[in-house]
Amino acid sequence: MNDISQDPAALPTLRDVPDWRYMLQEYDELYRYLPAGGSDRIASHQRKVREAISRLLKRNATVALQPQSSKPVTAHLRRALSEGRQGTLAPAVRALDAIAPLLSWQYGYEKVPKGLQQNYAFAELAGFNGPIVSEEIILGVVLFAPGCTYPAHAHSGITESYVCLSGAVSENHQGVYVPGSMIYNPPEHLHRITVGKREPALLAYAWMGSREDLRDQKMVFTRTRK
Repeated sequence: MNDISQDPAALPTLRDVPDWRYMLQEYDELYRYLPAGGSDRIASHQRKVREAISRLLKRNATVALQPQSSKPVTAHLRRALSEGRQGTLAPAVRALDAIAPLLSWQYGYEKVPKGLQQNYAFAELAGFNGPIVSEEIILGVVLFAPGCTYPAHAHSGITESYVCLSGAVSENHQGVYVPGSMIYNPPEHLHRITVGKREPALLAYAWMGSREDLRDQKMVFTRTRK
């Protein structure tokens, strides 16, 4: 596998590994055609995500593949992809399926919160450490097992959005998000995610913020008030 510490000139680019370029193009489609529901803030975020993706495509970004790794929850990935291929965002799911064997699934915490070890993991698709090398946007996918509860947390300086690819989730018990819907979280917004009990949920995500905030982002969980 490639490593970002290597000479960038020796690493492949999006033109060399077209499956990664197709995945990036599908992200652009998601943020171009999914409705903003009349929200100027969401529309602005979607535009900024598209502009960042466009710059990655135009400069033929470096692809630094990370060592492939799995987590217990990835036992649900095949089901999530199969369900997603039946939905409205099937092209994005098929593009993800093409690179699935190369993904590096992570927890993202030094100490994984109780109950998440079996039920959650994410894989970055673009960011400071790759696979698609970017310093202005982080893109990835997150997989939740059926019945998972992702604890309340917030992101400092980061505007975050999720696009549901398969399954169904709720955020803060305020509405249900199914394939083709988007969740928008402005910086510092405390949010908690719950997942339907019958099927896994697969979500694409995008983080936008300053280079400093993206590089140094730390996840902080907060106890919810009863």
